[in-house]
Amino acid sequence: MKIAMANDHAGTKLKNEIKAWLVSEGHEVVDFGTYDEESCDLSDFVLPASLAVARGECDRGIFVDGVGYGSAMIANKCRGVFACVCQDPVCAELARQHNDANVLCIGGKIIGPVLAMAIVKTWMATEPLTAEKYTRRRDKVAAIDVERTMPVE
Repeated sequence: MKIAMANDHAGTKLKNEIKAWLVSEGHEVVDFGTYDEESCDLSDFVLPASLAVARGECDRGIFVDGVGYGSAMIANKCRGVFACVCQDPVCAELARQHNDANVLCIGGKIIGPVLAMAIVKTWMATEPLTAEKYTRRRDKVAAIDVERTMPVE
């Protein structure tokens, strides 16, 4: 699977740990940066990574900032991106099962590396539920996405 990764200065260390695990599992990682811990603007990295997911250039995305919410707010502006913030493996499982979230956002200041890896492993391994009620709900969200967001160029 091809995974877009992005972060700000608060997420560099954790992103690199997640990236190493993804590569060890055979995934291709496209790293949109940042690559150090110098203060930077999150949107400069998350927007291009989100666009790569929206365009289908990457299958999924994993973004790490201080709390996770900034990344999710930016990512969810892109049609076709369904970003979630997860702070434990249960949230990660439900985000995939119920919502088919294609972008995972993690707070590097909030989540330590052991918990972050449990979240990532769960999120990567979980497939969406196929029962009619879940597909119907996801279809409604996708219709709202198409109706209310601008297409990605």
